[in-house]
Parts: sequence; C-alpha cells; structure tokens
Amino acid sequence: MLLLMLAAVATVVRAQPLCRPYKVRTGKVFASKPLPEGDRLFYAFSSTYVLRDICHSDTVLYLGKKIFISKDKFESSLRPLTIPKSMRAGGASVTSALFTSNSKLLLVVNKKVYMYNYLSNRWHKAIGIYQPVSHISGDKCCFKNEFCLELSYKVFAYLRGGPLPRTKIYFSDNGGFAFQSLASEKLDGLEGTLGGVFHFHSFSQVGILEVKDKLGSFHYMEHPLNHSAGIPFKYNDPLDVIIKPGQRGFLVLWNQTSLLVSPNSGQIIETVQLWRGNTIVTPNISDMGINIHSIASNTYELALLTRENVVYYGSQGYLGTTLVQLPDQPLWSEETGISFTDTGMLEVLTPVADPQFPAFDFQKCIVNVQAVLNTPDLQIEPCNVEFLDSTMVEQMFTIDMNSQLDLSALMIPRPGKIPIPLVMVSNPHSLGLEAHIIEFGNTFDGNYKYKLEIELRQQQQQDSADLNFTTSIKRNTISSVTVDIADKTVACVDLKPLSTLISIGCDKTKKILVQKEAYSPISYDAEAQSDLLVYYQYEKLGCPRLVYYDKPWKPVVEMWKNGILEEIMNAEYVITEVNGITTYTYSLTAATANCRSQPQNWSTFKSDFYFLFEGTLWNRENYISCHEENKDNPLLWPEVEYQILGGQTDNRVIFGQRNGIYTFLLSVVDPYYSYCSLETMFSVYVDGALPMAFFSPELSITLLVFTTLLSTWLAYAIPKELSTERGQRLRNFCSRLFEGCLGLCRCSWLWSRLWSRLWSRLKLWLRSRRVGDQPERIPRTQRNQTDTEAVRGL
Repeated sequence: MLLLMLAAVATVVRAQPLCRPYKVRTGKVFASKPLPEGDRLFYAFSSTYVLRDICHSDTVLYLGKKIFISKDKFESSLRPLTIPKSMRAGGASVTSALFTSNSKLLLVVNKKVYMYNYLSNRWHKAIGIYQPVSHISGDKCCFKNEFCLELSYKVFAYLRGGPLPRTKIYFSDNGGFAFQSLASEKLDGLEGTLGGVFHFHSFSQVGILEVKDKLGSFHYMEHPLNHSAGIPFKYNDPLDVIIKPGQRGFLVLWNQTSLLVSPNSGQIIETVQLWRGNTIVTPNISDMGINIHSIASNTYELALLTRENVVYYGSQGYLGTTLVQLPDQPLWSEETGISFTDTGMLEVLTPVADPQFPAFDFQKCIVNVQAVLNTPDLQIEPCNVEFLDSTMVEQMFTIDMNSQLDLSALMIPRPGKIPIPLVMVSNPHSLGLEAHIIEFGNTFDGNYKYKLEIELRQQQQQDSADLNFTTSIKRNTISSVTVDIADKTVACVDLKPLSTLISIGCDKTKKILVQKEAYSPISYDAEAQSDLLVYYQYEKLGCPRLVYYDKPWKPVVEMWKNGILEEIMNAEYVITEVNGITTYTYSLTAATANCRSQPQNWSTFKSDFYFLFEGTLWNRENYISCHEENKDNPLLWPEVEYQILGGQTDNRVIFGQRNGIYTFLLSVVDPYYSYCSLETMFSVYVDGALPMAFFSPELSITLLVFTTLLSTWLAYAIPKELSTERGQRLRNFCSRLFEGCLGLCRCSWLWSRLWSRLWSRLKLWLRSRRVGDQPERIPRTQRNQTDTEAVRGL
C-alpha cells in the first residue's frame, strides 16, 4: 500500500503543469476610440523578442508580427504600435530596438532611426544619419548619478553585413537624438563585413565584430587591446548580440539555430552546455538542431523557447553557461515570446486578437523556475550554499588614483558542503584585486559562516602590473566586481551572484583646501590702464592668510574626503590671481628646478580671464612635466620662471613691495594624483611692505643736495637784496598786501572791489618797474608822478 501511495504522489508531481495560463482583458466595456492614423509596425524576423526597460520594470516592448509597448507589464489590453505618416518611414519593418534614457525608445524602421517617447506619444527622427542602418546598440545603466546617465546616452547605429571599412558607423552621445559618423584608424585595418559595434562599458572598450571567411572576431579600439582581437568563432549566419544588463561583460549571440555566449565582452566566445541531472547531454546545445523562437535573459539567467515546444533554463557565469530542459508543456505559438519579470520568474506572453475590438488581449503564463527545479524527476542537486549577501549590492563605488576600496561578503554553505567562492572583475586591465576568506563565527544550528574580504586597487598600482597589460592610467575606466560560487548548481536560482559597478575615475567627494596660517585686466603681458574695484567675497573666501611680502611662501594644501582630512597634498599645482594682479614672482627657474625640457608657464596658454569662470585653462589634461625628456620641447631658456608649485621641487612665491589682498585660484595639474579637476580659491593678505618711492635714490640725493645749496644761497641773498631800492619797494608792497588781506578778512563784502583795484595797481606797479629800465621812452617826471599816484591808490 505504501508503494502504491508513493507512486500516486510521483504521478501527481509529474502531472503538475509548468505554469498556469491566464488572460489579461481590460478596457473593453466602453466604446473604442478610433485608430490613430499611421503605419502599423511589425518585427522584421520570424522570431519574437520581449525587451524590458531594465531601469523601469513596468515598461515592456513586445516585438513580433505586431509590436506592442506597455507601461504596466502588459496588465491591460493594448493596440498595436503605429508610426505616424508624417515620419515618412516608407515601410513599417522594425529590425532593432533599444531603451535609452528616461522614457525614450529607439527603433530602426525601414533602415532609419526614430525616437519614440512612450509617455508623451511623440515621434522624432534622429538626425545625422545619411546612410541606411539596420541595428542600434547601447548598454543602459540604472544608477542614479550623472556618470551612469552618460553611459546610457551612448548609442551606435550601423548596417549589419555592410562591407568594411566602407560601411558608415554612427554614434550618439545624447541618447539617440543626433548622430555623428565614427572615424577611427582601427576601422581602416578591418576587412570582411560588419557584424556589429558595441559599447562595452564594463570593459571600457568599443568592440567591433568583424565577420570574415565564416569566422567572427571582436576587435577593440583602446589600449591595450587595440592591436589584438578576440578568439575567432564560427559565424555562418547573422547573429543578434545581446549585451546583458548590469555592466558585467556578458554577451549572448544567437539566431534561430545557434547560441553562443561570452563572459568577457567578446574576448572568448563559448558554447552553451545542456545538462540532465548531473550529466552533460551535450557541450554545445546548437548541435542538437534546436530552432529557437524566443530568448529571454537578465543579469544572471538565460531561457529559450523553441519551435519544438521546449523551454530551456540556465545560468550564465564566468566559468560557463549551462541549460536544463524544463518539463514539457505546450506553450509555443507564432506569437509567443518569453522574458524574465524577476529572478527565477519566467513569463510566457502571447498577444490575443479580439474580433470585436482593435485592442489586443494578452495571455500570460508565469513559470516559477525555482519551484520547477526542485521537482525530484529533474534530478537536480540542491544548491550547495544557503546564504550569500553583501552591502555592496546595488551600489556604485569610485576608486580614484592612489586609493583603495575594501568590500566584503558573507557566505553560509549548506551543511556538509564546502563551496568555492569566486571573485571576478570584468576589466582586469584597470582594476586589480586581492581576496581572502576567513571563518566568521557560527549559525544557531552550528553551521560555519565565512567572510570574504576583497581589496580593490588600480591595476597600475599592483606590483605585478605590466604596461602592455594595463590601460593608460590617465584614462577613466569602469569595471564590475562579481562574487559568485564557482561550483554552485543550476538549482541556486534564488542565490544570485553579488555584483557592483566600480568607476576608476574622479571621486567627487574629494576637495582641496588651503590651510589657514599688481593688476592686469587683459593679459599677463599688459600693464594696468586703470584701477579696478573688487568686492571681497568673505562668505566664500573667509579670512585671508597673512603673508610677509619679502618671505618666500607657498600654500599648504589639504586633501579632504567626505568631510575628513586625508592628507597634506604634495602634488603639482599652479596658482593665478583672479583679479589680474601680477606683483609676485617665483623662487625657482627652469634651471634651478632641474628641468630636462622647457617648462610650461601661463604664457603658454594665451587667453583672457574668461577661463576663470569656465574652468582653469591649465589643468591635468594638458599639463606636461618638464622633469621628463621631451625632444619636441628642449630646454632652450633655463632662466625662465618655473611657475609650478608642489611636487618634487620646493618652489615658492615671492610677493613684490605691495600691501594688500591677493585672491588666488589653485588648480592641481598633476595627472597622477587624481582623476578629478581639483580646484580651490583662497586669499592672502600681504603685509610689511614700505610705501614705494616715486623717485630713484640717486635722484632723491641729488634733489636733497640741490635744495640744501639753494636754501643756503637764499639765506644769504635775500637779506642783501632787501637792503636795495628794489628790495625796499618789494618789502613795502608785501606789507601793504598783507594789510589789505587783513582788511579783506574784516570786510568780506569789499572783496571783489578791492581785488580788482589791487590787481590794477599791481599791474601798474610792475609796469613802472619795466618803464624805469627804459628812460628814453618815458620822461622821469612822468614816472615819478605815476609812482605817487600808485602809492596814493594803495
């Protein structure tokens, strides 16, 4: 009896369906609105494809004989998508689609690129594309920051199958609004046909798929992979390339009869294994003659629906991709498509026409993969890990130059199992890691807990780094970090890998501050034409630092991160006075700074002061150190000022003889200190300078001696002159002039009259002196009479 009961239970388990279908039907009660005018879009291929917006999970696009876009996960009836007649698409055949930023959907319709805003229902034709294209590609990033938004804006448009290098490739950095032609020397060296071009953000590369002699291979445009290619693989028919979400470097290449994958952005292309229980059925599922009708993938999972009415499910990892066949259930039809709604939840979607209404209903069937894999008849070994978690999930981190990032993960294995943790980076050319595992206590039931500690640094700072392997240290890059279990089974559906994105670039939490302790409005070569009134920005600058004018000085620069002082900066930097004062010099010259080539200075960058409001013209991007040999710029003028502070020199600023406030903009130009454009503004008050003399010392001494001799001579000559008749007349005149001034002070109302009379008498008196020297023109008696009248008048 017990055996009969067990057999009956097994029969019931095997009879359980893969999923239970149901129909979504809404909005059919009211009268339908008239159909919008336009061309009804359709997918150009016989397969179906369901595309989800990974950043907005409610938005889903269905591509088949008809095209639908839903904003509520197909939980309501919908009309097929049409393109307005005004777009002049010509045909309505869609060959490629891509969700970009916000509510934008890019579609390739009749070899033209259109943008559709599904919230406002507006269409826009992309500009800048002048030749036919068949596909678009991009890799959307979902982190809420400016850096991630820039990644989502990058899009390629190309004609698959076009001859290389003549085929035009277009790129956009604004989400597909406008495109430009891609020009690269790498393209000139390629032959064959174009299989696709892609932004591999997790690899910091642009990958070009070249097809030649029925072999495909990926070529890359950036160092250190720009002179090599990925491993060739069989390429008999055109393959669609899916960049899996999450920026982990995983690719899926497929058509109806072939399925390939890559764990590292196309460097290695692998086949997909098919397992049954603990046995490998085939190392390449494509050899089984399958006919793929629809494919579904998310960050970690992969599923197929074939025309043979079979559903395959598996996980994609760095050590391989395996699939298992799920129990049979008739799900396939010409209109059916599949997609993942969440981890381990596979949705089978079929549009259903309504003969009475233009809106289509949708039949759904949700497969709980974890529950299906737990059925005994599949003979799948249970997951060997009970718990795997970390705080790094769904976060984005930044590693700046000379920085280190420490991460950790907690793992609890299944009792009796010893799983092997695996830590991988998608871009080993930029990001290096060290990891070790330690015991971290026990659970309540006595099971061991393990802590995985991970140290991440720039690959260039690892002792084993080689220049031929690493990317340029001056270039911002990206890499993902993934923690997984190397030997986990396919049953570990709910135990998904831990992954995060690392930006090797500017850490925006960093800032620099200066420790507290002559005007040229046009250029550094011109002199001031007028005074400049400058208002001191106290809220921004605070109190100025006090500096003695004749003491060589340089600022002490502090590096702060997240409000915490990290170090005293010793990188190379430059300063400039924002108001154009140039009454300061530098203590070193090119020779005394031990320059091996001609150093840069501010005169190298000819510009007005507009750049001070737009960012410093002299920065880490264009700085060239003079301490390295440079055949193009030899040291020809060793006595020129060396205007770089910090670094390996002790260069200092020497202020001229001027008391006052200087407001400086300090900019870090050292390209190996940080990826950020670090700047700060500060002020100093220069004190201790005596007023500047208007004349040279020699001229002052000469004037002093001359004044002394003149005073001595006047002290002798004036008394002698006053004893003569002429001196007596001058003396009497001055006396009367003084008495008249006193009278004028008493009677102010007589001022104008007395002044006119006095002026006339003075002129007459002076005339009498001139006439007295010419006795032949005026008789003496007349001259005496005139003098008498002048005296009476006074």
